[in-house]
Amino acid sequence: MVSYKDAGVDIYKEDKIIKALISQITFKRNDSIKPAEELKGHYAGAIEFGDYYLVLCTDGVGSKMIVAEMANKFDTVPIDMIAMNVNDAICIGAEPVALVDYMAVEDINEDIAKQIGKGLNEGLKESNINLIGGETATLPDMVKGIDIAGTVLAIVKKDEIISGNNVKKGDVIIGLRSSGIHSNGLSLARKVFFDIGKMNINDKLSHGKTIAEELLTPTRIYVKPVLDMIKKVDVKGLAHITGGGFRKLIRLNKNVVYLINNIPEPLPLFKEIQRIGNVSDEEMFRTFNMGIGFCVVVDKEDAEKVIEIANHYNIPAYIIGKIEDEVEVNGEKINNKVIVEYKNKKMIMK
Repeated sequence: MVSYKDAGVDIYKEDKIIKALISQITFKRNDSIKPAEELKGHYAGAIEFGDYYLVLCTDGVGSKMIVAEMANKFDTVPIDMIAMNVNDAICIGAEPVALVDYMAVEDINEDIAKQIGKGLNEGLKESNINLIGGETATLPDMVKGIDIAGTVLAIVKKDEIISGNNVKKGDVIIGLRSSGIHSNGLSLARKVFFDIGKMNINDKLSHGKTIAEELLTPTRIYVKPVLDMIKKVDVKGLAHITGGGFRKLIRLNKNVVYLINNIPEPLPLFKEIQRIGNVSDEEMFRTFNMGIGFCVVVDKEDAEKVIEIANHYNIPAYIIGKIEDEVEVNGEKINNKVIVEYKNKKMIMK
């Protein structure tokens, strides 16, 4: 069986590296502009600014850019970059308002630049944000190909922040359908298709789409429906399901169990990756979104309204799980974890 680690990505090593880096950062400004301590370890960081928090998120598209280069198609990856940022920002109830982008290139031509500009414009429109600046660096001695990243600014009133601290037993987890692989797990997907499967970028998969079409489908942007939900429903927690899958839910409240026990049928792409690569269920759920790109935690009585709002924006939504104090797995009582129940098997997402 092939794993994400076999493809060169060790998510547990990444966790250790981040902790090592953060352990060395002790400096803080000694004035009224303070970080929001209640958001430490959450999806987005923020600083106090009067009655508001200014929120910052930064991200790129990872090895999805390699797929874009293989297909010579660059107009969707900028949407991914924006999506990865804005979808994180809304996890604390913040409204994204502006983006600065960074592009590092070995070399680039005008056609590729136009494609990237087209994608940026589409992502800006879907997120309702402005591009206010950026940087392009030509670095032939450092960069092979093209890499793009960005930083998004978002705002939220201090008394309207959604931290997830009040998530409690009895609440339900609503999953919003992903558009596909989004921007995570591409290293494993590439290893499965191109190394193990010996396939080409334009080969068709069994469900009719080409590898390029599937892997370059842009990440769904959840800004408009989620901000609408926040206005109309008492939303308790929000989670962007990216690298590490449902493990990310634990960022909301570390004192409960997130039981995902009603997962909808995974998208055809994930079934193909699992079949060709002989990837275990556990590895699939630790690496990919498996068809759920965003989660909303609410009281049970608010679930129908959240699903209705998602459907209004043409996003399928489902009750995929619930919050518990503890769950029994193989005779052991489990606390403070994310548990996925799939094919009559409970998997602890460590």
